[in-house]
Amino acid sequence: MIRLSSQTVQLLEDIERRIDPEAEEDFARQWEDFLNNRFTGDIFTPHRPVVSAPGFTLPGVNINDAISDYEQMLIHQLQGVSHALNTRNQNLCVRANYGTGILSSLFGAEIFEMPRQMNTLPTTRTIGDTEKIREISECGIPDLMGGFGRRVFEFGELCREVFAGYPKIEKYVSVYHPDTQGPLDICELLWGCEMFYAMYEEPDLVHAMMTLLTDTYTAFMKRWYAIYPIRPDINVHWAGIRHKGVILLRDDSAMNLSPDLYAEFAAPYDGELLKRFGGGAVHFCGRGDHYIETLTSLPGLTGINMSQPELNDMEKIYRCTVDRGIKLLAFSRGWAEKDKARGFCGNLCS
Repeated sequence: MIRLSSQTVQLLEDIERRIDPEAEEDFARQWEDFLNNRFTGDIFTPHRPVVSAPGFTLPGVNINDAISDYEQMLIHQLQGVSHALNTRNQNLCVRANYGTGILSSLFGAEIFEMPRQMNTLPTTRTIGDTEKIREISECGIPDLMGGFGRRVFEFGELCREVFAGYPKIEKYVSVYHPDTQGPLDICELLWGCEMFYAMYEEPDLVHAMMTLLTDTYTAFMKRWYAIYPIRPDINVHWAGIRHKGVILLRDDSAMNLSPDLYAEFAAPYDGELLKRFGGGAVHFCGRGDHYIETLTSLPGLTGINMSQPELNDMEKIYRCTVDRGIKLLAFSRGWAEKDKARGFCGNLCS
């Protein structure tokens, strides 16, 4: 384990001191009631009964510094925990925060760091060459320690070792799984827009890549869960979400697909991962109402986290989610209030 600076130790000690076990147990019970269908109101909002202002603070960490230095990443994430302790509704949580390109980087996609002044997570550049994608599809699961892989796992191990010295942090601060996206998103990050043409011109190659990415996702997450064992029932993701099941998949690229293309090229692989890991939730940005029926028919899907309700037929979204007992998670409060009269069956969190 690296030797932490005295300032990092002070931040850890401040967080440890401020965690109120009774308050965090109460907060967790509220989520358990909601996720286990014991909440009877319209819009669920968790409410931490006790908040605590920080007694020690550090200057903000630029994400470009955090991705190249484990201690700076630890401080970056702990600052989020410190902030959450002073809020009524945020989870205490950290992650190995290396952006959307974690899995695409394993296949050799070039890591691209944003300009420092943007203070924005890195990603990867697309390969954009179908022949190179064909070669990748034939090479099998890549080295999981390549690209961002080593940094993700080593940071996870650091958190496990550091938090073991702080009993309340170890118990109440969740180290949730890194941003492993989902097979379709990884495929687009790796391949580029040529992926969409290939769905018509070389569908077998797309399926081969989606199979490889599903298997790579599985191998990567199994390695992650060797560090942080699976919690099979309820898991934290981001400051605003707890969900039933293990994983949270991203399906942002699906907004570009027709319902038929989603059903052919995305749903089987999302479904396979939900099956392998014991269920979970799905996030998407943009429009999703055109494929929501197929998505919410996947066995093991317990929740949807979406943005931009204004781009969707929300009545269709509601019929396929809350009316079927599938939770809408971290949903727009303003939109929920606007639609509250139609009823959410106790299945909407805002």
